[in-house]
Amino acid sequence: MNFTGTLIGAVLGMWLTHNVLGALVGGALGFMFDASRQQQRRRTPAQGGYIAPLFALIGAVAKADGRVSEAEIAIAERLMARMGLGQDDRRTAIDAFNEGKQPEFNATAVIDELRHWVGHRRDHAFPVIDVVIETVLAEGNPSPEKMALLRQLAFALRVSDMELMALMAMKGYAWNAGAGGRSQGGRSHGGGYVPPQRNTQGPDPYAILGIQRDADDRAIKRAYRKLISEHHPDRLGDLPEDMRRRAESRASEINAAYERIKAERGFK
Repeated sequence: MNFTGTLIGAVLGMWLTHNVLGALVGGALGFMFDASRQQQRRRTPAQGGYIAPLFALIGAVAKADGRVSEAEIAIAERLMARMGLGQDDRRTAIDAFNEGKQPEFNATAVIDELRHWVGHRRDHAFPVIDVVIETVLAEGNPSPEKMALLRQLAFALRVSDMELMALMAMKGYAWNAGAGGRSQGGRSHGGGYVPPQRNTQGPDPYAILGIQRDADDRAIKRAYRKLISEHHPDRLGDLPEDMRRRAESRASEINAAYERIKAERGFK
């Protein structure tokens, strides 16, 4: 927080009253001014958009393991292109990404901004998490530090570990029991997410629906209906086109997983 107003208020209070009490009153008024400006700066991204906090978080995730790779930079650049950012928004995104890379950067603050922007719209939460997952998985098996930021974001947006597992499964990654979840394949690398043993049929459909293989048919149908309602692109409203396409892709993955399970089990 910048305390310029506090300092100026204290100096003016001392100059006008020539006593310590005047300096304290002036400093208190200046502090209130500083706090108001800080609150306004933090509120603006949540009310006016998600670009700055989102790209700042992407920068923080990229730097979480100690270095920002070319793959992570390329993902950020592709995301800007896919979102069709204009010159001003692109500059905002670049500045935010670079800010997020700084060692002292506070990722919790921008996660809070994203939480305010998403509000109670879970259909907005999933596309935001999906964007961050791309950076988390940019170099393959993600570090614990990257996964910690991703799970912090998911928790803030009211997305459970099981739902996060399903989102990761759609990208061909599985939950490793070393991170408090369940392994759907692959080898452990000390916790976190690991790539599963792929097959020609794609990711595990049960992982995509966020259910266990021993779930009964009724539970499977219930999980499918809940997921497809939350990811259906028709509910996304004012989300940008890139995030709408992500929702359409996820909806297709969910439908495909459900069809595979139905064919496997023989129910309608």
